[in-house]
Amino acid sequence: MSIISLIANASIVVQLVMLMLLAASVLSWVVIVQRSRLLSASRDQLLDFEERFWSGVDLNALYRECQQNPAPSAIENVFIAGMKEFGKMRQQNTSDPDAVMAGVQRAMRISISRESENLDTHLPFLATVGSTSPYIGLFGTVWGIMHSFQGLAAVKQATIATVAPGISEALVATAMGLLAAIPAVIFYNRFASRVDRMVTGMYTFADEFSSLLYRQAHKMNQSVAKKDEAGAS
Repeated sequence: MSIISLIANASIVVQLVMLMLLAASVLSWVVIVQRSRLLSASRDQLLDFEERFWSGVDLNALYRECQQNPAPSAIENVFIAGMKEFGKMRQQNTSDPDAVMAGVQRAMRISISRESENLDTHLPFLATVGSTSPYIGLFGTVWGIMHSFQGLAAVKQATIATVAPGISEALVATAMGLLAAIPAVIFYNRFASRVDRMVTGMYTFADEFSSLLYRQAHKMNQSVAKKDEAGAS
């Protein structure tokens, strides 16, 4: 009794369950490969941008460079949102640095929320596969065993040789459910942890960037006040 023969001789319902689990497993591995590449690239982009940011580069030059990028990274979008809001608040002649930074922090929080949603894309699918596949496989097993026992009603004497094939066919569904669920659960937990670390890194950058912009806004406010005093005198 090979696995292929057990699947081929299984009932239609059990075969449909196996097909569903096979499709879920294949889709899970597609998501796993795609998310793994995306998160690795996003992590590298985060580290590279932070290195450029703290290298002493001019913020306006870095802002123009990020805007010209056709596909900005997650951290670049956060930086662009902060710089854009900072420029708008300064154009409105807002003299209060606290009001300026409140708007900048709000804009960066919104950007981080959007990037977090993008990073979390398809992760709920992995969670769903990991949580439901064992039960779907168990349903196929229960149905297959029930179908096997119904076949025994027509047999005068039940032996192990008579019962074993039907039960083996049914247990294949449980095995396939576990094979679909285990990788999905492992990689979901891994990806969720990596997304949390990236989101924490973006919030940390936003706080550091806010402190830098606050000092800059305070200096600009002081320079404007000095000019007004000089003009009045």
